[in-house]
Amino acid sequence: MAIKKSDLYSKLWKSCDELRGGMDASQYKDYILVLLFMRYVTDKYYGKKDALIEVPEGGSFKDLSKLKGDKEIGDKMNKVIRKLADANDLVGIITVADFNDSDKLGKGKEMVDRLSNLIAIFEDEDLNFANNGPEGDDLLGDTYEYLMRNFATQSGKSKGQFYTPAEVSRVMAKVIGIDKATSTNQTVYDPTCGSGSLLLKAAAEAPVKVTIYGQEKDVSTVALAKMNMILHGNETADIRQGDTITSPEFLNPDGTLKTFDFAVANPPFSTKSWSNGLDVNNDPYHRFDGFGIPPMKNGDYAFLLHFIKSLNSKGKGAIILPLGVLFRGNAEAEIRSNIVKRGYIKGIIGLPANLFYGTSIPACIIVIDKENAEARKGIFMIDASKGYVKDGNKNRLREQDIRKIVDVFNNQLEIPKYSRMVPIDEIEKNEYNLNIPRYIDTQEEKDIQDIKAHLKGGIPNGDIDKLQKYWNAYPSLKKELFMGNGSSGYSQLAVDIDEIKTTIYENAEFKAYNAEIERILTDWKNKYTPLLKGIDKGINPKALINEISEGLLHAFEGNALIDKYDVYQCLMTYWLETMKDDVYMIVENGWEANSELIPKELIIDRYFKTEKEIIEQLETERDEITRQKEEFEEENSGDEGVLEDLKNDKGKISKGDVQKRVKEIKNDKEAAEELKILKEYLSLIDKESQANKKIKHAQKELNEKVYDKYKELTMDEIKSLVVDDKWMASVITEIKGEVDKISYRLASRIKELAERYADSLPQIEKEVEDYEAKVKAHLERMGFAW
Repeated sequence: MAIKKSDLYSKLWKSCDELRGGMDASQYKDYILVLLFMRYVTDKYYGKKDALIEVPEGGSFKDLSKLKGDKEIGDKMNKVIRKLADANDLVGIITVADFNDSDKLGKGKEMVDRLSNLIAIFEDEDLNFANNGPEGDDLLGDTYEYLMRNFATQSGKSKGQFYTPAEVSRVMAKVIGIDKATSTNQTVYDPTCGSGSLLLKAAAEAPVKVTIYGQEKDVSTVALAKMNMILHGNETADIRQGDTITSPEFLNPDGTLKTFDFAVANPPFSTKSWSNGLDVNNDPYHRFDGFGIPPMKNGDYAFLLHFIKSLNSKGKGAIILPLGVLFRGNAEAEIRSNIVKRGYIKGIIGLPANLFYGTSIPACIIVIDKENAEARKGIFMIDASKGYVKDGNKNRLREQDIRKIVDVFNNQLEIPKYSRMVPIDEIEKNEYNLNIPRYIDTQEEKDIQDIKAHLKGGIPNGDIDKLQKYWNAYPSLKKELFMGNGSSGYSQLAVDIDEIKTTIYENAEFKAYNAEIERILTDWKNKYTPLLKGIDKGINPKALINEISEGLLHAFEGNALIDKYDVYQCLMTYWLETMKDDVYMIVENGWEANSELIPKELIIDRYFKTEKEIIEQLETERDEITRQKEEFEEENSGDEGVLEDLKNDKGKISKGDVQKRVKEIKNDKEAAEELKILKEYLSLIDKESQANKKIKHAQKELNEKVYDKYKELTMDEIKSLVVDDKWMASVITEIKGEVDKISYRLASRIKELAERYADSLPQIEKEVEDYEAKVKAHLERMGFAW
């Protein structure tokens, strides 16, 4: 049976445990990724003619495998890796990790065992990259992404900057227009490329294989990026080492900066030493000309101006910078105004705080587009700061957040409290301050208390009118729930407060709306079920989920009460947690009837409902006996209880101890009552034991039937169980949960308003008077004057 991809990734991550202790994550990633690289090139290129990577004799992963248990394993591993490096000009790239370092890997047998175990993990037969590619089952890409995310998480604040979160990378890649690239001569560039993950995400969006360029200051991270390029099938990518600001590597013959069609970047935030070694007043690359010189102690605008200068006249790109670049004053304000005046900024996307591994401060994506910049009349802004999910100690964009940002930006959709096209003249009036809250008010409207309603009674019509989206969907419901209370601008409930939910559920238009949702889901299911049942080894899983999710988004387009992106998230969450693994297993192994693909619960629910009901009945009967036993024990415990002295240190009573006590007192007439209690308790123990035996026997018989059924399943039955009973049923259940939230939110708000204004001041005063009169009467009857 094939291992699930998610299980495989977890298994690989556990391999890092073999190295922990002697080094931190920022170091042991080099060891793990070198072994991943060796396995990949051996699987992918070994023995192939005209391969881009030559795997020489004695320089393959197979040669590493032979070293397990060797007393000189560390030194010999270095030599095997060096052979591959020498053959492919990879010295300094895959040779950065010293496998013979006793300080990090231990001495003697400790090193031998540790490295032998590491090699064994990468020998896993499920880890086969021979047919890996960027399309379809990209085992390598997904494995690498999983490892890099974990390395970044474990590396700490100061050492995790080599990796841009994949979710942010995907947003950037999808908003720069690289999906419209038409030629392999087109280029994509990252001036601070780190491990290259952002570059690769951008390049993957292009329909053609664009040429990749990247520069990175840190030597070990350059090695990581070059290895990453090869691992992802971009062997010809040009990755260079050096400080991009002081020593840019990509230059034209005349010494000017080379320019590119597309660019992405996640430079270090607010670096203080950016100008070391550079005459900022005489920059040889003229990056600051006409804009201004960035502050000496903050390099954000130095990177932004380099980024802009590196784009050609139609160039497009996206760069991540701290939010401060949008509103800081002095020199930065001048630079910002000059950039805006040239029309270079197409859009700004405000991101949630705490997304990145090197910092917790909030950041933004600035989208640059030089094409027709002079004609640009506005900047499209998105405030996406509230769309995220907590993931450990970091925040993470969900699938729905990514999709919403991309859809809204690329289609320039204006959504209240989320996005708008801000005219340049409005920005000019704000002195070129680009702080998003100046232009998009995301504050939730305050729930204001109505003093008059508290004084006079009634629910303010203004609060009722704020629920207008519900009244649009259910026009008659408002009249069923509310009626006038005789005061202008105020209403009262037309039903009892406990009948609010029932009234909503019984409303004809509410029922019709739910029926329409059922129809939408049924149509979506009927449309895509044949596609899912048609999965075979030639299918592309990523294209498959894209088609299905597009269909779901389209189905809920324009729905007044359900956010289509919430529905989309239901599908994507299930895809990532369960369905993706299933599809990859089917692509690799076909429709096999096994418990990984078809949990036994599905078999039972489809074919053995009677047996399941019998077991449930037996469990109910057993639980009743257990309840009786526990009650009996409670009644006969405590200081005077017969059973108290039989309890062990954990407060439990064993059958053996009860039987022993029975033997001790069975002939003692004075202990007749105690004997009766003990025998009754033993009887309950025996009943519980017999009930458990019946359940165990029934479960054993059912398991045998299920096991036999797996072997009997036809292909149609397998597909129906997986697609109908597992995938579609799970997704639709989750979506219906979103639908249920509609009535819950409406009922909760109406109940809240009703309870808030239920008692007016006159009513409260009347109650006080009544209570006062009652107290006075009681006191008078007791002989006290009032």
